[in-house]
Amino acid sequence: MQEFEKTISFGGRDIHLKGGLLAPQAGGAVLVQSGETAVLVTATRSAGRQGIDFLPLLVDYEERLYAAGRIPGGFLRREGRPPERATLISRLIDRPMRPLFPQWLRDDIQIVATTLAMDEQVPPDVLAATGASIAVLLAKIPFYGPMAAVRVGLVGDDFVINPTYREVETGDLDLVVAGSPDGVIMVEAGANQLPEADVIEAIDFGYEVVQDLIKAQLELIKDLVIEIVTEPEPETDSTLSTFIEEKTAAAIKEVLKQFSLTKPERDEKLDAIKDELAAAIEALEDDNPVKVAVAENSKALGNTYKSITKKLMRQQILDEKVRVDGRKLDEVRPISCQVGLLPKRVHGTGLFRRGLTQVMSVTTLGTPGDAQMMDDLHPDEEKRYLHHYNFPPYSVGETRPMRSPGRREIGHGALAERALVPVLPPQEEFPYVIRVVSEVLSSNGSTSMGSVCGSTLSLMDAGVPITKPVSGAAMGLIKEGDEVRILTDIQGIEDFLGDMDFKVAGTDSGITALQMDMKITGLPLKVIGDAINQAKPARLHILEKMLATIDTPRTELSPYAPRLISFKIDPEMIGMVIGPGGKKIKGITEQTGAKVDIADDGTVTVSSIEGEKALQAKALIEAIVFKPAAGDVFVGKVTRVIPIGAFVEFMPGQEGMIHISQLADYRVAKVEDEVNVGDEVIVKVREIDGRGRINLTRLNIHPDEAAAAREAAALR
Repeated sequence: MQEFEKTISFGGRDIHLKGGLLAPQAGGAVLVQSGETAVLVTATRSAGRQGIDFLPLLVDYEERLYAAGRIPGGFLRREGRPPERATLISRLIDRPMRPLFPQWLRDDIQIVATTLAMDEQVPPDVLAATGASIAVLLAKIPFYGPMAAVRVGLVGDDFVINPTYREVETGDLDLVVAGSPDGVIMVEAGANQLPEADVIEAIDFGYEVVQDLIKAQLELIKDLVIEIVTEPEPETDSTLSTFIEEKTAAAIKEVLKQFSLTKPERDEKLDAIKDELAAAIEALEDDNPVKVAVAENSKALGNTYKSITKKLMRQQILDEKVRVDGRKLDEVRPISCQVGLLPKRVHGTGLFRRGLTQVMSVTTLGTPGDAQMMDDLHPDEEKRYLHHYNFPPYSVGETRPMRSPGRREIGHGALAERALVPVLPPQEEFPYVIRVVSEVLSSNGSTSMGSVCGSTLSLMDAGVPITKPVSGAAMGLIKEGDEVRILTDIQGIEDFLGDMDFKVAGTDSGITALQMDMKITGLPLKVIGDAINQAKPARLHILEKMLATIDTPRTELSPYAPRLISFKIDPEMIGMVIGPGGKKIKGITEQTGAKVDIADDGTVTVSSIEGEKALQAKALIEAIVFKPAAGDVFVGKVTRVIPIGAFVEFMPGQEGMIHISQLADYRVAKVEDEVNVGDEVIVKVREIDGRGRINLTRLNIHPDEAAAAREAAALR
């Protein structure tokens, strides 16, 4: 391909495109650069594999630590398993791209985005997403694009396109909007309880810029004399589908109208119809075209039957405005909630059930040392809130090997995390590291929003002082021509048959997280706005059910949760607390059993299951860094005696001298007449001279001062 360069300017930002120089054997390749962030995106197509009956699209986002001038840690000193954030960016690219490929395409398609350089101003994710569209166009792969993605931030009262990391961190919105010529195709957002109207306005603002980027891509391919490839769908013999529809349509419709059926019962009846169909086909003559079609493709019968079932389900919703379980379009399934399900050794539990979807979330409170260190290119160094989502096979009545979390699990955990972060207490008020694990015990749609609800219950049960409870609902959509039906609280079968999965989470004040994925090539903003607004009464209804179970966070933590005491010391004293080779801090830990974490800014966090042990460790640390002042009273121990006085260690590592004249309120002839080495004495700081020497006295000490000194000493 010929080399080219193009600059796109929008919203005060520039994107530089360079092609034809790098990766010449890839189907299409483009280097996308903004600021000092540069991402190489390639798209390659190869011949399809035998027996594939789905679109085999693979999207990989790769980070290289050299992009930030860093060398990887570990023994091998090279990049290993992709960090969680890289997986999330892979999903961010995949989700708006996938619906834009012809679903009949069976060739292998791989998109690889590699961040080659990165600064702290420009996040690479939206650059990679837009670059994926350009690379596919350059590769001449069939594509209903172009597609572009932008990030929208809210700084003060102003929307900002592609904000910096700092602007995202300090703002109230982090929104990614992706769109095609047909409309918005993906939305992902975290927000600080923004009203629905503000979120809709932000999406509209972002899509306007997306249209500019789409226009720029069209201009580019025109300049390069490249046409967007739109291969016609291969002709298929309708004999099999016509036969199956004629044989099964009436029976399927009858099952779909039995609203009292549970999911297993409905599946059983639909499977029975399919079995009868298979028997009928088997009874046909060997040369019958229907039997031949089934024999030639082992998946043809099942796929065609699914397709017809899907068509009839959609038609029922469009024509009769009633769903397969008998609900109205805006009706939420029955809800039940429970907290404190597990023993108190578990710090907090919440069980949330919506229809056949059941999620149990478990909260664990940890110390600052439990924070997750982030080993990726992004500026955030650690996370104090961790949300993990597990989807075991038994949740859908299946058996399969248990594996490490996949992209779906990581994505759903990140969505729930994004929904709950805005309501967490600030670290200075609640210094715990918080981990929530959402276990999907039963799945029939909307498990990610179920994990948001269950986790809210769990946090409140654990005594985490969240500012407001969060609930969530998943919205669906059926679109045929101009006919549109928005569905509230979709179940699994409606996700399968529908055109949209739109998850909306928030408090009674506003939205905290959004995630919208499409199966069609785009939606107008009005439909998206309608879906967001329809989600609000559903969220509030769910929230009401949750608050009926637990309305405020518990005031007491689990007796097995660590007790944390946080305080600050002079950063210059950190070394003194740690001691040579960590001797002092190790000694404190061994003496008290408490765990001590010290941040670079001098913030000390002491944790222990027993509050008294934490207080003891705090007292020992304070003793090490303590700077005495005149008038302070201590319990000390005589360390040595000289003719003119006695030296007393009143704090660990700190000594002062009592002059013989200050030992008693009468004349003392000999120091040993009053004190000896090892004696415990009550002393007051008389003065600290110009050379930093501490002069002590035993005179003029009030009994209350002495009592307070003894109490403080008892903790050390």
